[in-house]
Amino acid sequence: ESFPHLPAPKDVVVYSYNFRSLLRWSPVKVDRGLVLYTVHFKTGAFNKWDEMNCTRITQTECGFSMSLKERRWTVVLRVRAELGQVTSNWVETDPFVAERNTTIGPPKVNSVNVSSNSILIRVTPPFGSEAGDVLEYHVSYWENATSTAKKETKTSHTLFKIENLKESTLYCFSIRVELTTYSDLPLLGLQSVPECHRTTVS
Repeated sequence: ESFPHLPAPKDVVVYSYNFRSLLRWSPVKVDRGLVLYTVHFKTGAFNKWDEMNCTRITQTECGFSMSLKERRWTVVLRVRAELGQVTSNWVETDPFVAERNTTIGPPKVNSVNVSSNSILIRVTPPFGSEAGDVLEYHVSYWENATSTAKKETKTSHTLFKIENLKESTLYCFSIRVELTTYSDLPLLGLQSVPECHRTTVS
């Protein structure tokens, strides 16, 4: 049975988190038969469509291949539905540049050491750095009793101290990463879930 017109995939969007990127779309519904999908890409440098590693696949997402790992490249993707010999129109994405369009997650808090007047924190960045990356950690902290009065400190070290705290007081902190790269457009990451620790008595 021939389909004179196969609907094109909808909601075609690039999702990118910590520079891991994939293309997602909504499934195309038909009465019978198995709809397959094919994804192509082209870069800003070469205006020619190439196959991704996603040709005639059943799933509605496609991870970027290693060849698209360059964060600075401008990439456009397109996807179409296929049913037997019938194909839908291609649907193109907006240009995607990982260095501008990825979402940076919060850093991982590895250890917290508390004293009477300071909290020593060790973190791991949310992704592997590349040459030219400058990572800065924005640390917000506040006394739990007066959670409106937040203070902020910035550091480029993965081991840092929040100092001049009151003893035997509950303090909360939250950290986010700011990434500056060659393109000089800083990307501000998501805030970590607040953690609270009580300083000791001296």
